[in-house]
Amino acid sequence: MTFRLYDTATREVRDFVPLEDGKAGIYVCGLTVQSEPHVGHVRSAVNFDVLRRWLTHTGYDVTFIRNVTDIDDKILAKSAEQGRPWFNLAYAMHGELTQALASINVLPPTYEPGATGHVPEMLELIATLIERGHAYPAQDGSGDVYFDVRSWPAYGELTGQRVDDMEPAGDADPRGKRDPRDFALWKGWKKETEPESAAWPSPYGPGRPGWHIECSAMASKYLGAAFDIHGGGVDLRFPHHENEQAQSRAAGQAFASYWMHNAWITTAGEKMSKSLGNSLLVPKVLERVRGIELRFYMVSAHYRSHVEFSFEALEEAAVGFRRIEDFLDRAPAVEPGEPAEVPEAFAAAMDDDLGTPAAVAVLFDTVREGNRATDAGEVADLAAQVRAMLDVLGLDPADPAWATGGRDDAALVAAVDALVSGLLEQRAQARSEKDFARADAIRDQIKAAGIEVEDTPAGPRWTIEGTTSGR
Repeated sequence: MTFRLYDTATREVRDFVPLEDGKAGIYVCGLTVQSEPHVGHVRSAVNFDVLRRWLTHTGYDVTFIRNVTDIDDKILAKSAEQGRPWFNLAYAMHGELTQALASINVLPPTYEPGATGHVPEMLELIATLIERGHAYPAQDGSGDVYFDVRSWPAYGELTGQRVDDMEPAGDADPRGKRDPRDFALWKGWKKETEPESAAWPSPYGPGRPGWHIECSAMASKYLGAAFDIHGGGVDLRFPHHENEQAQSRAAGQAFASYWMHNAWITTAGEKMSKSLGNSLLVPKVLERVRGIELRFYMVSAHYRSHVEFSFEALEEAAVGFRRIEDFLDRAPAVEPGEPAEVPEAFAAAMDDDLGTPAAVAVLFDTVREGNRATDAGEVADLAAQVRAMLDVLGLDPADPAWATGGRDDAALVAAVDALVSGLLEQRAQARSEKDFARADAIRDQIKAAGIEVEDTPAGPRWTIEGTTSGR
């Protein structure tokens, strides 16, 4: 079956036909690193990580680019409020973002370009737009450069809007604009309010790039003038992605063949954001559930469905995921890297615009079938299928990425395992000597420490109460 995706540009489900057979180029707009990432921020990264994993699983050679916006009005404002250099804030928040994404097993991109490292490419693109008559330097002495939306008849096609119906672009002082909807490609340095370090030399005077030109320049640098899929949050469709497409195509580039947008995670019906004061920082959430459980919660919803966040729903998802882990723990061991095919129904769901809710339903059906099976070989085959599906979703508990993160710590687990194993050996010896009182005392000692012991056909298995950490 061909992978089909909902293209938000054409507003229809389309077969995915890559520009080059067997290859897929994906560009995803990353975060502006102005503050610590919250759950709403990382959903996009998880959704497009699943897309990447599925295309890779089905045989594509995927080049995956996810940028970081490390210079921006918001970064300058936040750093000024905190009395620190803007680049110090951006660097620190980039580190927080990297750690948060690692904690939920989002694969590192093929490359992660930062805006500040690509100013020459942006200036080259701006020069092309001016030469083609689609951009102009402001005549008010500000040093700003604007994209002329009236010069590009197709402006608005991504979101299906008419220029006359659009609000003015609020990214710069309108006095230097020919049309209030024209947007900034280059922002002249405001020496009274901005640090000198936030300005780069240009033919238009010192300044810094506008937000939209950053992604156009970085996408074309790493994926070429034409590439397959451009992704990001649904809130980026306008003005960011509309402006990206307009300026890139006006410069003579074909740009993205398909557009994919993930929906929000909301709280009280509103987009989760810093400005609303309802954000939930990733490290705080991971004090209540593990990273693998948080990822399962996100993956279980379709990427185009808004998710109303609640800890009750999150913890319910965590309980459901532990049932999957319990099945794998009881099943015969599946060697890491052992090949297994995903069920046809799972593949059909994933090929249908990344239908993860239906795919997760197949996952649970397979677990239930495995729990009912009595033949060891059949159980092992089903466990291999479960592992294969989990691998596609980035949820395989045996993935080394889950060795640390959330409430699990590999070193701590190893230390506890050594201590518990010694006590379990003493308990086994006491039972073999029919000293059941001593065996029960050891069991009670272990339980009093918050560790549960289950006797299985493969031997004793311990877990820390309330988690799946253990052996």
